Amino acid sequence: MFKQLSIVLVVALSISCVKQEKDAMYQVASPNAKNNIKFELQNGVPTYSVSHGDKSVLNTSDLGFIFKNNDSLSSNFEVLHAEETAFDETWEQVWGEKHHIRNHYNQLSVTLQETSKNKRQLEIQFRAFNDGIAFRYVYPEQGKDSVVIMDELTSFNIANDGDAWWIPAYKTNRYEHLFTKSALSTLDTVHTPLTIKSNNGLYLSFHEADLKDFASYTIAHKSGTHFDLDLMPWSNGDKVRTNSSFNTPWRTLQIGEKPGDLIESYIVLNLNEPNKLEDTSWIENYKYLGVWWGMHISKYSFWEGPNHGASTKISKEYIDDCKKLGIHHLLIEGWNKGWTPAWYENKMHVFSFTEATDDFNLKEVTDYARDNDVKIIGYHETGSNIINYRKQIDAGMKLYQDMGINDVKIGQVGDKLNMKEWHGSQFGVQYYREVLEKAAKYKLTVNFHEPIKATGERRTYPNMMAREGARGQEYNAWSDGNPPSHTVTLPFTRMLAGPMDFTPGVIDVLETKGFNNRRVHTTAAKQLALYVTMYSPIQMLADLPENYIGKPEFQFLADVPTDWEDTKVLNAEIGEYITTVRKDLKSDDWYLGSMTNENTRDLEIDLSFLGEGTFEAQIYADAEGTDLENNPASVGISTKKVTATDKMTLKLPSGGGTAIRFKKI
Repeated sequence: MFKQLSIVLVVALSISCVKQEKDAMYQVASPNAKNNIKFELQNGVPTYSVSHGDKSVLNTSDLGFIFKNNDSLSSNFEVLHAEETAFDETWEQVWGEKHHIRNHYNQLSVTLQETSKNKRQLEIQFRAFNDGIAFRYVYPEQGKDSVVIMDELTSFNIANDGDAWWIPAYKTNRYEHLFTKSALSTLDTVHTPLTIKSNNGLYLSFHEADLKDFASYTIAHKSGTHFDLDLMPWSNGDKVRTNSSFNTPWRTLQIGEKPGDLIESYIVLNLNEPNKLEDTSWIENYKYLGVWWGMHISKYSFWEGPNHGASTKISKEYIDDCKKLGIHHLLIEGWNKGWTPAWYENKMHVFSFTEATDDFNLKEVTDYARDNDVKIIGYHETGSNIINYRKQIDAGMKLYQDMGINDVKIGQVGDKLNMKEWHGSQFGVQYYREVLEKAAKYKLTVNFHEPIKATGERRTYPNMMAREGARGQEYNAWSDGNPPSHTVTLPFTRMLAGPMDFTPGVIDVLETKGFNNRRVHTTAAKQLALYVTMYSPIQMLADLPENYIGKPEFQFLADVPTDWEDTKVLNAEIGEYITTVRKDLKSDDWYLGSMTNENTRDLEIDLSFLGEGTFEAQIYADAEGTDLENNPASVGISTKKVTATDKMTLKLPSGGGTAIRFKKI
């Protein structure tokens, strides 16, 4: 359950009730006074700007809406009242990368009213945090049955050019693109999180929080470094269909002075509602094996036939492997009717969520798993045929509940839902929230693939464990793969939104069994480091089980937790390298993951984060002479005693990494 750790402080710092005026200015600063938001009403037109210390972040930027029939709500305003408040609380995550999170901000709420005959009101709430800013619109009920938003006029007039890391919006494969680094001023229309290294030295990331019953937004280039917020539309062009009132999601801007500040920011989580689930005892974070990598490298098939991976026989073999390796969860994909060799194509595929294939017995497999202390993870592939899925979702989830299954992976393969609506449209946002809430009813945790982007809803519904939403490990199995820079870019881009089911842990990086003759573009040691640098409360051990059995480096995968007391980024540069340390929630141990891109580098690490005591550093590094092209699967294992006063030098070859367990002794 949600546990309040400190008394919430809500203080009205100042209340300013003004008589009607068309020109006004209000400011609110973060508790540390570094981040400042300025709201201005000039001749009835609302704008805002943002600064960090003496550095401008956003120059004067627009606010407002266009409703159906070209009905504008963006001018002819006066200020009815403005109020500034302070808020401070510390709350506890059910699971997470940091157990206790402080939610501390100053808020400015400005209520506007039109001077024209409609007299419509619009409230804008601004929050200034030490790690960034956020704002949202609140449109109260005012006499209309419904409002259709055709455009949100929010703009981001970014003060400086800089380097941006981005993926394109409105393309095939949703979010599954490699990130491009280019000058901010050269962008087109891109997804969020949009991460920027500004020429003024600041690190910025634009995103949103508490996205529900609204369209998600992309960022559209206007000119220079001026961008517009672009809501993803319904198929008929409507952006958002509302009842008589609405709240937008929070528009967020994380601001850091170094790259790691973005990762250590919890703005997106803090802007979501507290946990709504009274009982969370059934929610479990875990590591898992899967009849998955074998399908992607063509050892097995997703569909029925002589190589079908999800047969009773193979499932039982995987359960045996789980027992040998001490892993207590197993994902089985492709057990149900409807899979064909063309299952991934953009068509309205019809899957059954209750009928098993002829070679699979769900009860037999779940009973066998239970007898061997293994829990099965269910799978629902919708093929983006949401009409079909909604007809069967209750029966499918009830079946899993009856079989003692508490976890489900849900796929939405297809460029559009129902071959018609964008995944990020209001239709998609409503659908994903509906599925998440229904899963909670059946006590199922959710791992979404082909998802809507994460916006912190895991705080409200902690059964929302992880999701895909980027190019994951699978691209190394059937494409040119992910370059070494990809995994040192994701922590600063996609993963600022929330946990990713990247599916790390392929240590047979050259795929020596010869099933598809493709390789993973990292060393094996870097695959171990991913378990620390890329957070998820559910971490797959993606490789074939036989590649783990008898391998000394598997010990790190057996030891590394999936729930943490604290997280720190020791050093980083976006797309170049990162070193992250996390403290185990259930012990005094710390874990380190460090990795690089194509470039070889040595990184000196200060161990002061360890605190008091002596630790045994169990080091899993690239063996001497190993790099991306030379013996990449070789892992050197060593130990040494260390304390917080020590320093270590990590030697990272091309495509390499280091993973360390600091075990307190």
